[in-house]
Formats: sequence, structure tokens, C-alpha cells
Amino acid sequence: MNDSSKSEPETAPQPQNSAPAAVTPLPHASLAWLRDVLASVAVSVFIILFLYQPVRVEGTSMVPMLQDQDRLFINKLAYHVGEVRHGDVVVFHYPRDLTKSYIKRVIALPGDELRIEHGRVYVNDKLLPEPYVPARYTDERSQPEMTVPDGEYFVMGDHRSISSDSRDFGPVERSLIYGKASFVYWPFDQAGVVH
Repeated sequence: MNDSSKSEPETAPQPQNSAPAAVTPLPHASLAWLRDVLASVAVSVFIILFLYQPVRVEGTSMVPMLQDQDRLFINKLAYHVGEVRHGDVVVFHYPRDLTKSYIKRVIALPGDELRIEHGRVYVNDKLLPEPYVPARYTDERSQPEMTVPDGEYFVMGDHRSISSDSRDFGPVERSLIYGKASFVYWPFDQAGVVH
């Protein structure tokens, strides 16, 4: 006697087609790569134009902090959001030839009383401590007492005996200062923050 109620064991349904893992077509991968490169370039351009700019030092007036041919970044935003301070190392257009740029240290601010006696700098009747000027780079130049005019800054190089600075061309107008020296990146053995 046949048992018609007997059934075959159930098996899991088999997939009709087995598809491979998804792969991004080459044109989309190329577009993604191009998009990433363009975004990186845009960010770099923004940083260079508005935040930091690479510059090269030419000359030795800021030795020993900055050597001839050092490469450094200057912060172009620093003085749009903050103030110029005593001791800042600034980059500015040379007042006698605006096509040239100089890099010097801010010694006195607008309204400060300044005098130099045989190389010793006094600001507001106090001797200015200058650890950034080694004894072998000092000079004996003097300058009569003056008040730094409003909107101007008295700047000097750290290598006093060879520096052309505010002792020669006078205080620098604020409008000529366009950056603050931030970081030396070349040569590598001298890389570091500018103080």
C-alpha cells in the first residue's frame, strides 16, 4: 500500500543567479579621485592665500634666529584677528621700496617712548631684555629718545651690527605689516617655531 501522505524533505530554495560583490566602475572612481585632488588643491590655495604663506629669508640681519636662505611660513591672518606685540617677528613691505619685503623684530609699539644708548635699547624708560641678540651681534649705535607715532612700529634686526631697520628708515606703518613669522620648515635641522 502506498502512503500518499508521505512527503519529500524540504530543501532551502536555491538562488537563481549568484552575483559577484559590487565593484565601483572605473569612471566613478576616477571622478572621486579627481574630486579629492581638487578639494585638496582648493584647501591648499585657501591656506596659502589667506592663512599661511611660505617665504625665503634673504640676508643675515635676523641671525641667529633666522639664517640666510631659511624657508618659513608666515601667518597672514595673525594681525587681522590680533594685535602686533613687542617681540613679534614680522614681515612687511619695505617703506622705501614697496616691491621688497623685510623681516624684523618689533621693538616698540605706537605711543612707546624709545631710546638707544650705545646699543642698549630702552622702551618706556626700561632697559629691554634682548636674549635673542647675542653679544657678538650687538653694536654701539645710539638714537635719541622718540615717541613711536600712532599706527607705526619700531623694528630692528637681531644682528644689530649689520641690520638695516627702523634706525635707518624709521618706524613702519601698520598698513605695511602683512604677516607674522611662525615656523621654519627648511632646513630640517633648524625647523621650529620662530620666537
